[in-house]
Amino acid sequence: MSIARTAQTTWYVLVLFLFVAACGDRGSEQPTQPPKASPQPGAPRTGTIQAPAAVRDRLRTETVAAHVVPEIVTAPGEVSLDLKQVAKITSRLEGQVRSVYVQLGDHVRRGQRLLAIESMRLDELVQEYLVTKAQTDVAESGFRRTEKLAADQIVTERRLVEERGHYVEAQARHQHVREKLLNMGMTTGELHQLEHGSHQEGHLYTLTSPINGTVVMQNVVRGQGVSPGNELFEVVDTSRVWVFANLPIEQARKFKEGDVGTILPKGGEPVTAPLTYLAPVADETTRTIQVRLEVANKQQALKPREYVDVQLTAASAPTLAVPLSAMTMVNNVHGVFVQRDTGYAFVPIETGREGGDWIEVRKGLTAGEQVVIDGVFDLKNVLLKEHIGSGEGG
Repeated sequence: MSIARTAQTTWYVLVLFLFVAACGDRGSEQPTQPPKASPQPGAPRTGTIQAPAAVRDRLRTETVAAHVVPEIVTAPGEVSLDLKQVAKITSRLEGQVRSVYVQLGDHVRRGQRLLAIESMRLDELVQEYLVTKAQTDVAESGFRRTEKLAADQIVTERRLVEERGHYVEAQARHQHVREKLLNMGMTTGELHQLEHGSHQEGHLYTLTSPINGTVVMQNVVRGQGVSPGNELFEVVDTSRVWVFANLPIEQARKFKEGDVGTILPKGGEPVTAPLTYLAPVADETTRTIQVRLEVANKQQALKPREYVDVQLTAASAPTLAVPLSAMTMVNNVHGVFVQRDTGYAFVPIETGREGGDWIEVRKGLTAGEQVVIDGVFDLKNVLLKEHIGSGEGG
């Protein structure tokens, strides 16, 4: 009995073992068909979309064609004084300031008095001027009288030559002193007054402004002693200024004197100006070329030492291009909407340079296609709604 029960138990164990082994083999079988690939999330659709009537009314297209896409070069720049419009006022004589007629910030005209200096040296020159003038008059009178006597053969030719020599020598000394006084700023009218006795204030050395402008530096007060070379005033005229910028050599080669650039002041209106100088030698440190634009600054909009941006536009050949307004981005892909017979399709494109509201198209479009330039945002919304509705965006 026990032997039969043991055999039965062994049979049950064997059956159970075979059953488990069969289940294990079935679970390890590989599927004969691969799973169906799901769509890649985020990929833009390549098919056409239909625009609702309300959207179509706002759409405007343009034909893809070749356009000039200017290459715009932008560089940081700085406004500087036009050195032709700067005057540093110095004294040519030693003396003491008697009067100061202008002060820092005053607008002055060319020839306007700035200050007057008492100078012993000027007194000496005035005295020398008057003495040499008298000597010249005497020498001329003697020469004219001798000339008449020589014509009547009353005096010898030698006497005539000697008198002429005295006259020429006196003239030279007087002219030398006269030039000194004129170089110090005295006018011919003032010299004429000196010759006729109106020289009560002949010892005052008056400095005047050589240009129209504004006093931007004053280093002198009344009673101050001055020496030759001391800078007393600086007058500048900012109605014309220079703007400097530095360009890499390869960019600088695209421009020439006479090209027109645009200055973009921070918070101000753009100003156009001609390019008047390109440095013939590159900067030793930066290996860049300095360029200069001369700007008419009548409204004083640009301030010397102000930082600005400088834009220069290089000419280029026409290339396939679309308006910037046609460009959009769908799922991080740049492209445009192209009108098809069956609707509108989003087409990814490869772009190049931008300029003048145009962008170069290197790949993705051909000439003659119609791209949407107005209503792009509306079409993008339609595309994204269809994308989400079809479950592709999940």
